[in-house]
Amino acid sequence: MARQKFNKATVNYVLQGLALVIVAMITLEGTSLVQYFFSRDMMQEEATLRAQSRINTTNIQITNVMDQVETALDNNLWSVHTIMAKPDSLWSLTQRIVRNNDFIYGSAIAFVENYFPERGYWFSPYSFRNGTQIDSVQLGNEEYDYLKKEWFVKPLESGEEYWSEPYFDTGGGEKLMTTFCAPVKDVDGKVFAILTADVSLEWLTDLVGDVEEYPGAFSMLISRTGKLMVSPSPAFVMKTTAQEITATLDDMTAADVANSMLAGRSGSASVMYKGEKEMVCYAPIERTGWSMAVIIPYDEVFGEIRKVNAMVRALQILGVLLLAFILYLAVRNQVKLRDVSEKKNLIENELHIARDIQMSMLPKTFPPYPTRKDLEMYGTVIPAKEVSGDLYDFHIHDERLFFCIGDVSGKGIPASLVMATTQSLFRMTSANEHSPARIVAAMNDSMVEANESNMFVTFFVGVLDLTNGHLRYCNAGHNAPVVMHAGEKARLLEVESNLPLGVMPGYPYHEQETEIVSGESLFLYTDGLTEAEDIHHRLFGEERMLQTATRVASAPVDEQLKGMEEAVRNHAGQAEQSDDLTMLVVRFVLGAGPMGLRRSLTLHNDIRQISRLADFVTGIASESGIDQATAMSLNLALEEAVSNVILYAYPEGTEGTVDVDAAIWEDRIDFRITDSGRPFDPTLSVGPDLTLKAEERPIGGLGIYLVKKIMDHVSYTRENGKNILSMTKNR
Repeated sequence: MARQKFNKATVNYVLQGLALVIVAMITLEGTSLVQYFFSRDMMQEEATLRAQSRINTTNIQITNVMDQVETALDNNLWSVHTIMAKPDSLWSLTQRIVRNNDFIYGSAIAFVENYFPERGYWFSPYSFRNGTQIDSVQLGNEEYDYLKKEWFVKPLESGEEYWSEPYFDTGGGEKLMTTFCAPVKDVDGKVFAILTADVSLEWLTDLVGDVEEYPGAFSMLISRTGKLMVSPSPAFVMKTTAQEITATLDDMTAADVANSMLAGRSGSASVMYKGEKEMVCYAPIERTGWSMAVIIPYDEVFGEIRKVNAMVRALQILGVLLLAFILYLAVRNQVKLRDVSEKKNLIENELHIARDIQMSMLPKTFPPYPTRKDLEMYGTVIPAKEVSGDLYDFHIHDERLFFCIGDVSGKGIPASLVMATTQSLFRMTSANEHSPARIVAAMNDSMVEANESNMFVTFFVGVLDLTNGHLRYCNAGHNAPVVMHAGEKARLLEVESNLPLGVMPGYPYHEQETEIVSGESLFLYTDGLTEAEDIHHRLFGEERMLQTATRVASAPVDEQLKGMEEAVRNHAGQAEQSDDLTMLVVRFVLGAGPMGLRRSLTLHNDIRQISRLADFVTGIASESGIDQATAMSLNLALEEAVSNVILYAYPEGTEGTVDVDAAIWEDRIDFRITDSGRPFDPTLSVGPDLTLKAEERPIGGLGIYLVKKIMDHVSYTRENGKNILSMTKNR
């Protein structure tokens, strides 16, 4: 009986498994089709945008050439009148036009018939390029009657400037060209000559050319009459029209495209050409009456997506087979369910341990710097699962607060491992680098190199100068922080998105900067805050976040964070947390140190200004209560450092300034010397060998040696084109 029951249960389980396999197959097939059609639309849109971009670029380049040619002739029209009395001088004008304009192949001044009777019926001085030299001829005779040419007749009749239809100029330039014609008028406004500039169209073939992104694609350029100016078949150039080609095709859409191009319209269409479906994008070329088309075979547009789709289908089949195999194993191993449960419990215990280890890596002691009155911070991580992919971190170095927040794509153990790696990279990189952009760039390159799992991290790094509230920051695809100030409406910090870490090697991350007003709080968070859902799948959103931030702006930082956490919890209600939630609050209070004294002095690069340092140091000593001996040693160190800048930072004869800033604390005095001179790190100087006699020592090196001996900490950095020497004297 027991055997019978077991068999029936097994049969039911198998039937359920088969039903699951069928549902999975249908779901996978449906998903594949949806993905395919969406991807197909995206690929077609991308191809269209690339084609339009190519046409626009070509349009701009052609227009640029036309502008230069038109300007060259307009600037020389007056010269025709000034040298009319000496017809032989007209050749010098055409030579000058050709010589001074690289795009102009030849230039002519074509006069109406018998304008100079002594010169004959035709008179048209013409200069043109012949290799490296410029030759001149009289253009016009019975064989080449320019009086009947389009480039002469059109501007003569209209009195307006004119770009001619492209033509092969026999008897003149002997090239495929177009001519810009500017009528020359007498005082009565009557046209008596046409000043021309011949522009060779040979460069158009290279400009239009093939479409590099799609090997089988090509471009065409047609004139205002429909003649092919650029074509993949040279035999068609200026001999065949677009209408003649489309007339040989069965697809009426091709004829519509040709008519639209002749009408100066832009657009795109699908046509059949030689049995293959092609995508055609076309647009007019401004002012010329020409039109350009880019033709891309659909096989090349969708070739990659079809390959991917085939691979996806193969993977789907493999997945279904794997699922069936798993079901088979599940049926066979039902008796091992108890062992599996025990292993599951063991894994859960290990995850708890992993969570404890991960949380221990993050700063968790708040306030983190209890002796500082100028900085308040509070942070927390609320994982959605046992382990988290979120992180935050911070440390102070050279009176700068380095802080960050990040969110790893995905969840679980892989995300937690990437999180740990990211935090370690931040610690190592920021220990020796002050620029947020360079910190992020270095971290990105390291993560890309080892990113075999294709995971990425949205990341925000800030560097806050605690002496003045200047904030430099770099955002790598993370949510914009919120700026809060009591009595003011909370706002988002303006950030550039940039790419997340681990996506693209060598990505050029952009750094931004702003000033943090004393008393302002910077609230950083991950998308687990704004994307927190209630039971109706409504998001918490940025608007609620900003409203809450405005409400809690005047509270202590820990209450600000707890107020935000409470607002999210109330919004979510009974809904399960779906993503990790991490928040960090930083509040800066300028001059809120135990003494809160800051003094500044600006000197010119004149060695006589050194004497002002003594009064500056005396004032600091008086206000801070330091003894005379310490004041004298501080003055000596400042004189050595500042005189080095005055004497060597700026080129001789160049005026410059040296800024000396002092921040007086209960336990130390911080000095910062800033100049805009040549980059120089004095801390790299090798100290003098004091074992040698004075006359045996090389010159130099003693000054920075004294500075290091007097000061407890000396460091150098180059930021925004300025040398910054930071010195600290402990009290």
